[in-house]
Amino acid sequence: MTGIYPMYKILITTVPFSNTNRLPLDLLEQNNIEYLINPFNKKLTETELADLVTDFDVIIAGTELITKKVMDSAINLKMISRVGIGLDSVDLIEAQKKGIIVSYTPDAPAPAVSELTIGLMLTLLRSVQLSNMEMHNGKWHRFFGRRLSEVTIGIIGVGRIGGGILKHLQGFGSPKILINDTIKNYDLNQTSNVRWVDKDTIYQQADIVTIHTPLTVQTKDMIKKEQLLSMKKDAIIINTARGGIINEQDLYDVMKTGHLSGAAIDVFDVEPYNGKLREIQRCILTAHMGSMSIDCRTRMEIEATEEVVRFLNNQPLEGVVPEGEYMVQREGL
Repeated sequence: MTGIYPMYKILITTVPFSNTNRLPLDLLEQNNIEYLINPFNKKLTETELADLVTDFDVIIAGTELITKKVMDSAINLKMISRVGIGLDSVDLIEAQKKGIIVSYTPDAPAPAVSELTIGLMLTLLRSVQLSNMEMHNGKWHRFFGRRLSEVTIGIIGVGRIGGGILKHLQGFGSPKILINDTIKNYDLNQTSNVRWVDKDTIYQQADIVTIHTPLTVQTKDMIKKEQLLSMKKDAIIINTARGGIINEQDLYDVMKTGHLSGAAIDVFDVEPYNGKLREIQRCILTAHMGSMSIDCRTRMEIEATEEVVRFLNNQPLEGVVPEGEYMVQREGL
């Protein structure tokens, strides 16, 4: 992939970028592509991005909002190459109207997110975070816990990440697993411990509820006070999908009453997060780090950059967002 002419300008908004492997930047430089890495070194606001993007041809994007306002400012914008899987931050319909190609890297982050989710399950079941805190405070307390094989696990969304979790769980003594998604894939329940159910059944029967759906009009605030209170008093809820699916205020209010034995939240309505859930010691908070294993982050960045090089070289693209994703936004699915 060499010899692009004339000079194109790429804005890399996602940070960090190329920290784990320099290959993405090498690819751009080898192809005579001028680039700028996000000078704010943080997630850009809509206004910051609109002011910054004015004369760039391509955005290698993270989770910042790429709205009509941003695209109207980006008069030369031809492509958005998303580092990752979520598309809720990109106005796909406006991009389509303006003839802007959108691509993503949906397979790359899945192994890291699914493994982190399993780790959070184990941490909460065995009160690892509470034991660590007490040890650092000079206290010696041996917590009783539960094993994965002894609980019922509900997975809402069994695509790349949820499906990966389902496979991992088979190595933990075949716990009872309840699954739900908008489209039933019966290949996933080939074992006797997996059963398709509705979401209400998951809320009511699962000891662990883990969320792996995209953020859409239908999944915004999908889990509110009503759903949380319908869960077992000692249940655990985990969200490594997207902020906004679980109503954060309702989760705080419910956990303050003592309902739910634990929660783990990796994604938030507003990031960086600075909200009330920090007061809840049995709620683990992580900084949207689901995909941040060295191998998966590197793969995401390389795939997104390779797609940009292919686009500017008029070569066939491999990660173009499928029509179904546009339909989700168009029809509010």
